[in-house]
Amino acid sequence: MTERPATPKYKNRVAKQAERPRVGAPRAIADLMPDIGRAAFRKFGFVQSSIVTRWAEIVGSHYAEISVPESIRFPVGQKAGGTLQLTVMSGHAPMIQHMLPDIVERVNRFFGYGAVSKVAMRQGDVKPVRAERRPPPRNLKPIPVELGDSLRDIGDPELRAVLESLAQGLANSAGLPKIN
Repeated sequence: MTERPATPKYKNRVAKQAERPRVGAPRAIADLMPDIGRAAFRKFGFVQSSIVTRWAEIVGSHYAEISVPESIRFPVGQKAGGTLQLTVMSGHAPMIQHMLPDIVERVNRFFGYGAVSKVAMRQGDVKPVRAERRPPPRNLKPIPVELGDSLRDIGDPELRAVLESLAQGLANSAGLPKIN
């Protein structure tokens, strides 16, 4: 008969896991959300989620009010020559039909390559998405005097504005930037 060890193997494993120090710092939810959203968008056929969020920029506000992208389906093993599925508001399909070459060109320009070659439409309810307008953040602290005086000597107004913005950002920061 063989002898059994005094402690079972799984207890040793648990003890080793408990002794390990924690690696990495806590992460903000905002850092995790793009990954979660990307997985959901890919499940429904979107390679880039930005085509949904920036649809008004891609096709223009008029067409964004009456159409919304539903998915992009690519041929097996390829990431080009796909079919863009659009949902179009009832009664506007003939107008969108005439604009399809322009929409395909704009979407491909947005992607930077020939991602879409065909568009399939279906009629349905399209809820117009209004972009939320937020006022720009207020600069809480003024530019430090020593930085402001040295910036006044710069002749190029565009360069001066960019450097003032950089100085303002440094003045409003809470310390050295954190590099992940």
